[in-house]
Amino acid sequence: QVQLVESGGGLVQAGGSLKLSCAASGRTFSSYALGWFRQVPGKEREFLATISSNGGSTHSADSVKGRFTISRDNTKNMVYLQMNRLKPEDTAVYYCAASRIFIATKITEIASWGQGTQVTVSS
Repeated sequence: QVQLVESGGGLVQAGGSLKLSCAASGRTFSSYALGWFRQVPGKEREFLATISSNGGSTHSADSVKGRFTISRDNTKNMVYLQMNRLKPEDTAVYYCAASRIFIATKITEIASWGQGTQVTVSS
């Protein structure tokens, strides 16, 4: 399995941008689809975006489409989430995820999770 470690979270004002990074370890990194989810206390973990193993296909949730962009660099074992025009309701813990499913959007399709990174958007 692949191990994931997120970074790049923090405090940002509404309208600002952040770029989350996720470093993966494991020789089979390039065989996994990767994605980003987020969670606020008391709510279910929410799908945000996913990218196929070769980076050729992506899919994003309607709630972030046009604002968040997922990308990956298989030469560096990295996946990124560029977040623009952030809103206070984007405040959450953001998780990197790996899946054997081509385009994984469900929690049940995830094989590995990172530990999460906090993103706080102030109004």
